[in-house]
Amino acid sequence: MAVFADALAPLYQYLLPLVTRPNGLKLLAAVVALYVFKYRSHAVGTRPRRDLKQPKGAVPFLGHMLLMAAVDGQELYQFLEKQYNELGPVWSISLPLIGRMTQIDTPENLEHVLKANFWSYEKGPLFTWMLGDLLGDGIFTRDGPEWKFQRKLTSHIFNVKAFREYTSDVFVIEGKKVIDYLGKAADEGTVVDFQALMLHFTLDSIGAVSFGKSFGCLDNIEQEVPYAVSFDDLTEIVTQRMKDPAWPLRERLTGVDKKVQYHKSVIRGYALDIIEKRRREGFSAPKKDLLQWLLEARDDEGKPLSEDLMVDIILSFSIAGRDTTAQALTWMVYLIYRDGTDKDIAKILTKEVDDVLQGGDPTYESYKQHKYADACFHEALRIYPVSPRNLKVCVKDDVLPDGTKVHAGEWVTWSPYVMGRSERLWGPDAKEYKPSRWVNAEKPSPGKFPTFSLGPRVCLGQQFATIEAMSMIGMILQSFEISLTEPSKQAKYGVSVAFPMVDGLGIRVKRRSH
Repeated sequence: MAVFADALAPLYQYLLPLVTRPNGLKLLAAVVALYVFKYRSHAVGTRPRRDLKQPKGAVPFLGHMLLMAAVDGQELYQFLEKQYNELGPVWSISLPLIGRMTQIDTPENLEHVLKANFWSYEKGPLFTWMLGDLLGDGIFTRDGPEWKFQRKLTSHIFNVKAFREYTSDVFVIEGKKVIDYLGKAADEGTVVDFQALMLHFTLDSIGAVSFGKSFGCLDNIEQEVPYAVSFDDLTEIVTQRMKDPAWPLRERLTGVDKKVQYHKSVIRGYALDIIEKRRREGFSAPKKDLLQWLLEARDDEGKPLSEDLMVDIILSFSIAGRDTTAQALTWMVYLIYRDGTDKDIAKILTKEVDDVLQGGDPTYESYKQHKYADACFHEALRIYPVSPRNLKVCVKDDVLPDGTKVHAGEWVTWSPYVMGRSERLWGPDAKEYKPSRWVNAEKPSPGKFPTFSLGPRVCLGQQFATIEAMSMIGMILQSFEISLTEPSKQAKYGVSVAFPMVDGLGIRVKRRSH
C-alpha cells in the first residue's frame, strides 16, 4: 500500500496546485455534467437499455421516477394498458433505488420466466423490504430452500379429502352466517357492503382452516374485530410503499412507523396467543389444521419452527385466503349485475344454482357441477385479476423467447390486468364480460391467463378459492335476488397487495319466492 501511495505522490503534487477555487468549481461542474450525460435517459444505478422501448418522460438521474409518481394510484393499470397499446407488450422503465423494470406481457415470456427458466428469477429483497412488516419471512417473500420448505409444508392442507371437509365443515357453516345477515338486510331493506361481508366470510373461513378457530367476524358483523382492523390498516400501509422508494423517511416523518409497530403487535400477538393456547391445550381434532402441521414440523436441523416463522406463515396464508377470494367474488357480482351486462347471465347462473343445489347445502361434489358459475368466476378474474401486477428479479443473465435480453439485477414485471384486457390475446371483445367464452371451450394456457401464476410457484390455493367462491355464491343466489345500489357507477380499484374495490360494493337483496 505504501509503495502504491509513493507512486501516486508525484501526481498529487502536480494536481493540487491546479485545484484552486475557480478550477475546483469547474471540475465539479465537469463531473456533474459527465454524470448528467451518463444518466441522461435512465436512473442512477441502472444501465442504459436503448434496445428496449420506454415511455417518454425519463429525466437524468431519476429515470422514470417523476413519471410514475404522477400516475394516480387508481389509474396505474390504465397507464400500464396505455403503454402496452402504444409500445407493445415489452417495454421498460428505470427507477432509482429499485432499478430497471421490464414489462414482459406475452404468454411465451411468462412461461419462460415462471416455468422454463424458473431458477433464474427470484422474488428478491424488494418484497421483504416493502412487505416484510406484514408478511415477514412467509412464503411470498422467500426464495430457494426456504420457499420450498414452506410450500411443501402448507401443501398438506390442499387435497381432495381436505376440500370435502372444508366445504361442509367450514364454508357452509360460515356461509349460513352470511345468509342470516342477508336475510335480516332483506327484511329491513338495508344496504349491504358486499365486499366487506365477503372479507368477513373469507377471514373467518381461513381462520377455521388455519387453526381451527373462526375470527368471529360474522358473529357480530357491526362490531369491529381488532385483528381484522389492524390487518387491513397494515396492508394499506405496506401497499403505499410500492410506489414510494422513499417510504422509510416518509413513514418516520409522518409517524406512520409507530402505527406499523402497533398493528404488527396486534396481529402477531393474536397469532402468538393461538399458538400458545394450542400448546397448552393440545390438539384432538381428527384432521390436522395448518397450525398443527407447523407445530409438528422440523427444519433441516431437526429443530421445531420458531414462533416468528409460524406467525409469518399464518399471516401469508391469511392474506392469500382472505383478500383474493373476497375481492374476486365482489368483482364477479359487480360485473354480473351492473348496467350494460347481458341480463341472461344472471338468469342462467341462478338456474344452474337451483338445478345443482336443489335447495340443499353445497358439497364438494356439487361444486364440480357449477360449470357456469365457474365460468362467471374465471371471467371476472380475467378482467379484474386479484393479483393485477407481479415482478421478479433476474439473478442470471437471460434472453426471453422474443429475444429480449434481461441482465442479472434487472426486474421483469407482468400484468394479468393488462393481458386479460388485451385484444391481441382475447379478441375484439376482450373488455366485455362474457362467461360463455369459458363454457365448453379449451382452457387458456396459464401464460395467457396468469391470475393463479404458473410453474413451480403456481397458486396452491387455486382450487380452494374456487370451491369457496362456488359454495358462497350458490348459497346466496339460492336464497336471494341481488341488485346493485348504483348499477351505472363505474367501480374503481385500489392499489393494494391484492385488488380491492374502492368504497366497497353496495347491494340490496330480496328473498326469492320458490
